[in-house]
Amino acid sequence: MSLTTTLTSALGADSWSSDPEKIAPHVEEPRGLWHGKCRLVVWPRSTEEVAKAVRACAETGTPIVPQGGMTGLVGGAIPDDAGAVAISLKRMNKVRAIDPVDFTMVAEAGCTLLDLQNAAKDAGRLFPLSLAAEGTCTIGGNLATNAGGNTTLRYGNAREMVLGLEVVTAAGEIWSGLRKLRKDNTGYDLKHLFIGAEGTLGIITAASLRLFPLPRHTQTVMVAVESPKQALDLLGLLRDRTGDSVSAFELLKRICIEFVVNNESAIKDPFAEPYPWYVLIDVASGRPVADDVEAALGEAFEAGMLLDAVIAQSEAQANALWAIRETIPIIQKAEGASIKHDISVPVSRVAEFLEKAIAACEAEVPGIRVCPFGHAGDGNIHFNISEPKGGHPGFLDLYPVFNRIVHDITVSMDGSISAEHGIGVLKKAELAERKSPVEMEMMRAVKKALDPAGIMNPGKVL
Repeated sequence: MSLTTTLTSALGADSWSSDPEKIAPHVEEPRGLWHGKCRLVVWPRSTEEVAKAVRACAETGTPIVPQGGMTGLVGGAIPDDAGAVAISLKRMNKVRAIDPVDFTMVAEAGCTLLDLQNAAKDAGRLFPLSLAAEGTCTIGGNLATNAGGNTTLRYGNAREMVLGLEVVTAAGEIWSGLRKLRKDNTGYDLKHLFIGAEGTLGIITAASLRLFPLPRHTQTVMVAVESPKQALDLLGLLRDRTGDSVSAFELLKRICIEFVVNNESAIKDPFAEPYPWYVLIDVASGRPVADDVEAALGEAFEAGMLLDAVIAQSEAQANALWAIRETIPIIQKAEGASIKHDISVPVSRVAEFLEKAIAACEAEVPGIRVCPFGHAGDGNIHFNISEPKGGHPGFLDLYPVFNRIVHDITVSMDGSISAEHGIGVLKKAELAERKSPVEMEMMRAVKKALDPAGIMNPGKVL
């Protein structure tokens, strides 16, 4: 029996398609960096249907590429085999259960992150994972890539928010691991094999997620500082003075704000004069925090940790400040070609990294515009490099050059060349260079054990 006949029999004729027009959105990366191909796309409605589709592929040796919201930045969800099958989880978008007493939520992989945030809020709880693509990205993809985002400082990466998983294995079997326990010391914690594996070991179909108390008070502030070192000194002070209630701490170089206000007329510079660096901060708690924040900022000003500050007086003002941060990665395209990095170093070395990496890159190509921003509170910097004003022929051909510069400095500081975006295709070769032989062999052993036929998202990560 052919694969298509099996899929039609098991899932129905409307659950898959080989129509090029319907396939097209599943083989194109949003930025146009990867153009893939596949045989057909499957849209299962349930875990059982995912299992049937995987079994059909396993029996025929057909490569499988799991897909969520297609917002990834490393090509991990793009099929590149004319015989492959893309399995999209977007129809599996139900919140199966919310337990406010237990502070848990069980959700299917196709739920968007924004829908989960709203469902938790409706139940008087907080699901804190927050990304710029939260209206489009799905929780299955978030977990497959171990997404980070704006609140990692306070709540951790996606991995820290998972109590249990439901997974379809490479053999088409269902592992029902949707436990809601905080303590379960009964052997290997298998869920962590699939979180961050980018669909190379199995397909996450649902997750049991941790919820948190819903903050009743949030104070948003943007401060101007002389240097990243001052910013990190301020972070320590704020964490001490607010009872560790800092939930977001985003560092921005001046050029980031210039890119935004020069290309987006609806967004205005919140300060009357330019400063070298800025930090966007959220302090959130169940109790009022405005007085603590103002007192801490006053103390920081007296200690020379900051130059100026804008304190949001309303939700609208807070949203306007956050619009600056969220627009940076989108608007950078208007300034020409850019080379992007997603690195992390220990928080204590963020300032040192920025000083060395900026100097090294500017020395390599005079006139380039380094645009670093990101989650300084957890050591994750999006170190982006825009071409010089007026353009630079062949600028994107310099990707390997700048990768080597930036990543050499990162690794020398015990950092990571991929903080939250994953490996996918983009960083696969470099991963093999940067990881030790022992680490690579352990990863290959896990892959061989769970996917012996090598059909799960082949060509990604390893």
